[in-house]
Amino acid sequence: MKPLAVIGNVNIDLILGPAAPWPKAGTEIIVDHDELRVGGQAGNSALAWEGLGVDYEIAANVGSDQFGRWLSEAFGARSSKWPVRPEGTTLSVGITHPDGERTFFTTRGHLPRFNLGDVLAVLDGNRLAGGYALLCGAFLTEDLTRDYDALFDWADMHGITVALDTGWPLDGWTDTNCNATRDWLARCGVALMNEVETTTLAGMDDPAEAARALHALMPQGAIFVVKRGPDGAIAIDADGNLVSAAAPRVTVVDTIGAGDVFNAGFLAALARGEPPAACLSAGTAVASRAISTLPRSYGPAQASEEAV
Repeated sequence: MKPLAVIGNVNIDLILGPAAPWPKAGTEIIVDHDELRVGGQAGNSALAWEGLGVDYEIAANVGSDQFGRWLSEAFGARSSKWPVRPEGTTLSVGITHPDGERTFFTTRGHLPRFNLGDVLAVLDGNRLAGGYALLCGAFLTEDLTRDYDALFDWADMHGITVALDTGWPLDGWTDTNCNATRDWLARCGVALMNEVETTTLAGMDDPAEAARALHALMPQGAIFVVKRGPDGAIAIDADGNLVSAAAPRVTVVDTIGAGDVFNAGFLAALARGEPPAACLSAGTAVASRAISTLPRSYGPAQASEEAV
């Protein structure tokens, strides 16, 4: 199996809900569920690999408070070289809704100060040679994002394929954000984006056409993946063919981090040498499992659990 690493945003997620309808200002409501857990795109993908028993490395940073210490402890030896920033740790409060959707309130915290030096202090390019590095949280890690070209150069030098999931820009898909993302795609061997991101970035309504247009910006042999939630996933493979996978039908508990979990399942299968269609199926299976279990699980259903 080829080596795997993830680079990007790790923060605290406090999940509360479900809440319906949205409460009026100045009032209080009681919800049935709360969970404090590792979050952020990089954190969610890493937890999925952990749950799947997949070996990996993770480059991240944390704040200098109790939340930062808690995040570091959650990853054990893998976090031993993570830089500690003087800022408080980034916190996201996610309010879930009965339909499985969610609303986030997030502090800036430590994430903007994550930089290229932090990545190179954690990851060994020679050890990751020939593998995949999932790069995520582009619009949250300001210092690192400014040095993406140098990061891509480092990956190229070591034969590491970068898999990009930018996440949603905080200020929307402005011309500046679209142009930057297109430039990043030109340096990446894998792109992992959701349907709205894909169609918005390409300026096309059809996700398959949008994926094909964005795939054309990438290097020869690249793969562009579109995550479509309950509709599964599609991809334009290395040969330019459209492949797809359906998502299992499940009862949703919460969808937070579903796309990040998909990324982990997809890349784990790709690192094992499986074809893109099988990788799509692996990603949808792991993500579907995660969003339908409490506490969250990433492996096959246990015999004691009732099938949906």
